Amino acid sequence: MKIDSLTEITHLIQEELDQFNGLFRQSLKSKVGLVDLVTRYILKQKGKKVRPVLVLLSSKLAGDVNERSYRGAILVELLHTATLVHDDVVDNAETRRSFPSINAVWKNKVAVLMGDYLLARGLMLAVEGNDFDFLRVITNTVKRMSEGELLQISKTRKLDNDEETYFRIISDKTASLLTTCCEIGARSATTDEVKITALKNYGENLGIAFQIRDDILDYIGKTKLFGKPLGGDIKEKKLTLPLIYALRNSTSKESERIIKQIKKGGNSLDVKSVIDFVQQNGGINYAEKVSKEFAQKAIDSLAVFDNSEIRSALESLVLFVVERST
Repeated sequence: MKIDSLTEITHLIQEELDQFNGLFRQSLKSKVGLVDLVTRYILKQKGKKVRPVLVLLSSKLAGDVNERSYRGAILVELLHTATLVHDDVVDNAETRRSFPSINAVWKNKVAVLMGDYLLARGLMLAVEGNDFDFLRVITNTVKRMSEGELLQISKTRKLDNDEETYFRIISDKTASLLTTCCEIGARSATTDEVKITALKNYGENLGIAFQIRDDILDYIGKTKLFGKPLGGDIKEKKLTLPLIYALRNSTSKESERIIKQIKKGGNSLDVKSVIDFVQQNGGINYAEKVSKEFAQKAIDSLAVFDNSEIRSALESLVLFVVERST
């Protein structure tokens, strides 16, 4: 079944999502005027809310949505928002979701401190609710996300990434948070470790499929992907799965030529020639095949649950992730 928007998936939990949105706004309130000003600005930037959706769907599949589910959903959304704010500082990004970024409006110092505030607010929310199991999960996630980012930076500098390292990077950097969403959702609703593990596996495989699709779109997507130019990963010297495969399956002479070109960067980097190289050497087809394999693993992990609308929604979310064009 072709899914064109998240709305087709989330209608089953619309009431819970509406309640989450109200609670999320409340969680951001502060007695400091500047903090409230920036958080109101953040709330205007309406994202897809994929992570809270995963928490709520997982809790509903494992049992039912309750107060802990909402706290878990707020916690992961606060962590996700904090990482986006910090990422914009690191990347010197000027926009986020078509809005000027926080660092562009209030400068880096305010942006870094706001990211810290959002993370601390989420952790305090968990402490106040005695959700210490959530804290154990989320602190490990922050560690994994940081390690994944730093590993990617080191590989970008050396341009020596291989497939095994690529999967480690995307597992830590991207999939870890989606895994956390599903685990927290499950833990909020059940103590059944079989169900919790099944949803963790679902989140991990979904996250990997999601990132591979994102990396594919850097080569075949529309001119702009969330405001990022086509070939942005190439310009940033990131060796993702399509390029890693193409380099491995071309002549050593061709591979060396492409690596030299990427290393030079700047005006001498012909992005189109790199994209053509990847397509001609099977990089896109291979990455699409692998993405679909992880998508199937995600769907298979839900087999421990009875058939239901919620399970179907989670399966549809997987298909949406691997078939999306933006």
